[in-house]
Amino acid sequence: MEYYQLPKTDLKVSKIALGCMRIADKSVEDVEELIATALDLGINFFDHADIYGGGKSEELFGAVLKKHPEYREKMIIQTKCAIVPGKRYDFSKEHIINSVNESLKRLNCDYVDILLLHRPDALCDPQEVAEAFDELYESKKVRYFGVSNHTPYQIKLLQKYSKYPIIINQLQLSIVHSVMIDSGLNMNMKEDWAQDKDGGVLDFCRLNDITIQPWSVIQASWAEGTFIDNPDYAKLNQELEKLANEYHVSKTAIAIAWILRHPANMQPIVGTTSPVHLKESVEAVNIKLTRQQWYDLYLASDKPLP
Repeated sequence: MEYYQLPKTDLKVSKIALGCMRIADKSVEDVEELIATALDLGINFFDHADIYGGGKSEELFGAVLKKHPEYREKMIIQTKCAIVPGKRYDFSKEHIINSVNESLKRLNCDYVDILLLHRPDALCDPQEVAEAFDELYESKKVRYFGVSNHTPYQIKLLQKYSKYPIIINQLQLSIVHSVMIDSGLNMNMKEDWAQDKDGGVLDFCRLNDITIQPWSVIQASWAEGTFIDNPDYAKLNQELEKLANEYHVSKTAIAIAWILRHPANMQPIVGTTSPVHLKESVEAVNIKLTRQQWYDLYLASDKPLP
């Protein structure tokens, strides 16, 4: 595993993070094996959210930490809050603080390393958010703060009032779902690919040393599921298979290597619950695609160059 210093922090993080959304329906023993495998592979970054499995994902993870308290010092734990499923997004001070307190109980932790605001709240009061951040930091319950699915101006608004830097923006990105890349490539063109749907978030994050954490790295869309071995993406899978054979890895590893090849130093979130698939995914770290291979994969996903 390779590591790098997360900008604006003292955290040395693994290039790939383990996403824990899908562990909710696993046994404690299954989760214990998955965590042990991740640590053995050199993964030290674990991503959570209070809503994953209705809190069950954090609870199972916490059960493993209770059994293996020695794991905590080897881990960087990140969680998210502010989604009330089906009802609202909530950036109120009360909700943020209560959410963190509940997450800490479920995780069997005294603190989390990073807290992300999960999705933008239309009723966001940035001063209230700043007050919540102050209280959480001063009480040593959260070390660093970030966001998920936020535009540049939403980040700037939060940053105007908070004394703590926004260090992460978690965003959906894969070879197929490459919206933040498409618009830049097609600047000033009439085609749909040119539509700026995120305010130039990719370049904004690069300019401001905000680490992008791609999620759903092998997913086409929620409706379609993964693009790996999906007949609707035959051309892409042919290209993935060709490169997988060349590098002697899985198609999934190539898809993740495509993200790692981008010079923005993104940290992909890998959401598998299979130790075998996790081992396959981590092989992406050892692959550096050529510039042409990166573009070949992009074009194979049926996106044009202008």
